[in-house]
Amino acid sequence: MPDAADILLAAEGVSKSFPGVRALDGVSLQVRRGRLLALLGENGAGKSTLMNILAGVFPPDAGTLRLEGRAVSFPHPRAALAAGIGIVFQELNLIPHLSVAENMFLGREPRTRAGLIDYRRLNADAAGILSRLDLAVAPQALIADLRVGQQQLVEIGRALSADARVLILDEPTSSLSSHEVTVLFGVIAELKKRGVGLVYITHKFEELVHICDEVTVMRDGRVVGAAPFSELNRDTIVRMMAGRETIGAAVVDARISGVPRGSTTAVPIVSTELLRAEGVSLPGAGAGRAMLVENVSFTLRQGEVLGVFGLVGAGRTELLETLFGVHADRMTGRVFVAGQPVTFTEPADAIAAGLALAPEDRKRDGLVLSMSVVANASLASLDRTLRGGFISETREAGYVTPYVERFRVKTPSLTEAIVNLSGGNQQKVILAKWLATGPKILLLDEPTRGIDVNAKREIYAFIDELARLGLGLIVVSSELPEVLTLADRVMVMCEGRQTAEFSRAEATPERVLHAALPDLAGVVP
Repeated sequence: MPDAADILLAAEGVSKSFPGVRALDGVSLQVRRGRLLALLGENGAGKSTLMNILAGVFPPDAGTLRLEGRAVSFPHPRAALAAGIGIVFQELNLIPHLSVAENMFLGREPRTRAGLIDYRRLNADAAGILSRLDLAVAPQALIADLRVGQQQLVEIGRALSADARVLILDEPTSSLSSHEVTVLFGVIAELKKRGVGLVYITHKFEELVHICDEVTVMRDGRVVGAAPFSELNRDTIVRMMAGRETIGAAVVDARISGVPRGSTTAVPIVSTELLRAEGVSLPGAGAGRAMLVENVSFTLRQGEVLGVFGLVGAGRTELLETLFGVHADRMTGRVFVAGQPVTFTEPADAIAAGLALAPEDRKRDGLVLSMSVVANASLASLDRTLRGGFISETREAGYVTPYVERFRVKTPSLTEAIVNLSGGNQQKVILAKWLATGPKILLLDEPTRGIDVNAKREIYAFIDELARLGLGLIVVSSELPEVLTLADRVMVMCEGRQTAEFSRAEATPERVLHAALPDLAGVVP
C-alpha cells in the first residue's frame, strides 16, 4: 500500500451514467507523487470518462475525488486546472486561428498594468516550453499552419504551462513521430523527478517499458486489476482487458428466430463475392504516421458480415473511407465489385456501384441536423424524388416512408427536425437513407456508438436481417463483444496494417486483442 502522503489524487467509488449507458460503476484509483499510472482497457472501457471527471469536464453521479486527502469537486475544467489537475485530451482542442502561445495560455494570459495581454511575456513563456518540448516552431505561428504531431505537442505544452501537480495524458503519442515520442518521454521523466503524478492512457504496450510505474486495467466501466508494472506481463494484461462473455443478452435477443446466421453450428455460407480489396493503402498526408492504411487485402461475400476491429489509430475509419472513394486522390491498390475492377473518383461513384457508408460521426458526417427526417432520409437518393428537376415533397415522402417505417424510426412526423430525435433514431434514419439507395454492400462505422441498449438491439437485428437478404456488410466497432457476436469473420487492424483474420470459431477475445495491440500484432496465442 502506498504511503498516504504520496497520494496526490484519488477517486473513490466513482460512478457515471449517460442515457442508456453506465459508463463508470464504482471506480477507484490512486495517482501517486512522482509516479506514472498507466490506465489500460479496450475502447469503451470507461477510461476517458473517468479522466474527464478528474479534470472537471463533467461531475460524477456518485463517489468522491480527493486531492492530497481533501475531498474536492470541480464544476468546470478551469477549476480543476486551478487546483493543479491538467489534461491533454485524445482529441485536439486547439483554436486554429490563434497562435501557439495564445493557445498555450488561453484564459491565463499574462497581463500588463493596463490589463492588456502582455504579448512579450506571453511569447517568451511559450518559447521556454517549446524549447523543453524540442518543438522548433515560433510562439507566434498559427496552429492551423502546424502539422498534427506539432499540434499535439502544443496541447502537451499547454498542460505544462499550468504547472499541474497531476497531469493526465490521453493517447498523447497517437500523432507523434518517433523523435517527438522520445522528447515526450524525457519530459515525463523530468516531471516525475519534480513530484508530478501522471495518468497515461495508451494502447501501446511498448511505451510502458520506458515510463510506467503502476497499471490499472478497466473493463466495462469497472476496475478489474491494479498492480505495479513490474509485476505484470503482457498476457496478464490482455486477459484482464478481454476477460468477459462475448455474447450479451441484448445481442442474443436481437437475433432473428431460427439458426443464428453465421453461428458455429450453422451451415457455412457459400456465396458470391461482392467486394475484394487488394493492397489498399492510404498515405498519412502529414499526420503522425506515414501510412494510415497499409497494404490491406480482404474479400466480402454475399450474406456475410465482416467485422473489423482495432484500437485507437488502427486505420479502420480510413479504410472504409478509402473504399468509399473519399480519398481517391491518395489511395493506391485495387478494388473489385462483383469481380469487376472499379475506380471511384468520389463517393458518388461508390454509391452508383452499390456501396453505402454509415459514418462514425453521424452528426458531423451522416446528417444535416437542421433538416427534417424526410430530407435526411432522401439525401442519398434525390434523383428518385424529382419531378421536373425539382424535389417533389409528395414523391419524396412516398419514396422514403417505407424505409423509415422499416427501421421503426420514432418521430412525431417526417417533417420533424432530425436534431430533435434521439441518437438511436438518428442512426436509424442514416440506415434508412442508405437502404433507400438499394446497396449491395453496406459499410457501417461504429453503428451503435452512443445509443441506448434498446436501439442497439434493434440495429443488431437489422444487421442480421440485411445479411440474410444477401447484402454484404463490413462492421467496424470498438466494442469487441459486438464484433465477435455480429461477424462471420473478424479482420484485425493495428496502426494501419491488417494483422490477423479469424473465422467466427477462431475469434476469441484474447486472440483478437493480441493482434490489435501494437507490440503484440500478429502474435496469436
